[in-house]
Amino acid sequence: MKVPLLLWLLTSCVLSSRANIRLPKVLSSNMVLQQQSQVKLWGWADPGERISITTSWNQQVYTVTTAGDAGWITTIITPAAGGPYSITLKGKNTIELQNILLGEVWVCSGQSNMEMCGNWGLKDIKAIQPTAYNSNIRFFKIAKTTAAHPQDDVTAQWATCDSAALNTFSAVGYFFGRKLNEQLNVPIGLIDASWGGTAAEVWTPDSIISNNPVLKEAATHILPNGMCPHLAGVAWNAMLAPVTSYTIAGAIWYQGENNTGTAATYRLLFTAMIDAWRNAWHQSFPFYFVQIAPFNYREKNTGALLREAQQQSMQHPNTGMIVTTDITGNVYDVHPANKHDVGYRLANWALGETYHRQGFIYRNPLFKEMMIRKDKVIISFEHAQQGLLIKGDSLTEVFIAGNDRQFYPARATVKNNALVVWSNEVKQPVAVRYAFSNTAIGNLFSKNGLPVAPFRTDHWEVPTK
Repeated sequence: MKVPLLLWLLTSCVLSSRANIRLPKVLSSNMVLQQQSQVKLWGWADPGERISITTSWNQQVYTVTTAGDAGWITTIITPAAGGPYSITLKGKNTIELQNILLGEVWVCSGQSNMEMCGNWGLKDIKAIQPTAYNSNIRFFKIAKTTAAHPQDDVTAQWATCDSAALNTFSAVGYFFGRKLNEQLNVPIGLIDASWGGTAAEVWTPDSIISNNPVLKEAATHILPNGMCPHLAGVAWNAMLAPVTSYTIAGAIWYQGENNTGTAATYRLLFTAMIDAWRNAWHQSFPFYFVQIAPFNYREKNTGALLREAQQQSMQHPNTGMIVTTDITGNVYDVHPANKHDVGYRLANWALGETYHRQGFIYRNPLFKEMMIRKDKVIISFEHAQQGLLIKGDSLTEVFIAGNDRQFYPARATVKNNALVVWSNEVKQPVAVRYAFSNTAIGNLFSKNGLPVAPFRTDHWEVPTK
């Protein structure tokens, strides 16, 4: 019996489409692959299809056979930074990926302060746009979407850094990548997965939260607001899980504002999220994050407690935190406009810790210990070897208390790289707090120019109502 021509054509098209090698969006022309690494390539084709992969930097041929579920994955070796190169994949069809660079790849994630871009009207982006073109910086901006289960692909494409791309790409991510590119002189690939208004729960695999009673209960306090997701794991499933096979150098994170109401459990949540990311990527990559800036939150002290939880999270391996108490002059705007200092400070962490470059100051002074000498308290700090300085006539936002736990405004002076604090109202001091409130903008700095992180020496219950 003769097969009708139309049916034959339809059948041929179906067979042809099923036979084609397919790749996830993150594996495409213009991408940046992590240099000097074992990099994964993966995709889909007909079960049993044999695929050959040729890399132009050494003409080496790799082969892989598609599994029964139509998926395939293999590993290639990348040399030192360079390019542009190409990768050719041949099976029943041929795909040639072109204009590929080898360099350093970083994920940029979080909520609105990470998402902010040229379209938000940022002056520091508008100023740089006329000269922004840089073929050695590439962006992969992942579209906002959610899913109940981990997905295998995202909506995004690799783009070269230029004035148009900066309209939609993370400003913090750009300034971070720009400094790395300038200092390391290698291509930089940046993956932007950010969404304003999101809590950390939505970026954490749901299994992490549902299997922990403390986190599960805290997640019930993250309520929908109509502008962003609130269910655990849904942004992770759709925006990050699909790219976890893509080898990266590390991650930067700017988030926390939407978790101030659950500050008491944020450290547990945040460090569990970091571990979940590293487990999914099968990499113990560095994770550098931003301490949230001063802002007039609705509930008293919740911002201070969230910042404290962030600082405590630095005890987690291979993490680092930058302080931002000095970058906002408006505590009624949760979005500080200064994004270049945030990006550069994060880059300094990476340059100093990840890339072991000398001369970059990146560690903010942190409270170390206190000693009581009669009616005075002497505060010492980590990372203040070059000394401290007070910007202005006197130290602001410093308070002292006795056993009655009543805090009074205090006076302070710098002496021998330590802070001496006292008040005529407190003859027998037991505790000191500095910049420990939602809106406090401190004026104590290292002589290297970095602000001292907010701190308290007590462990008393902090009122939030």
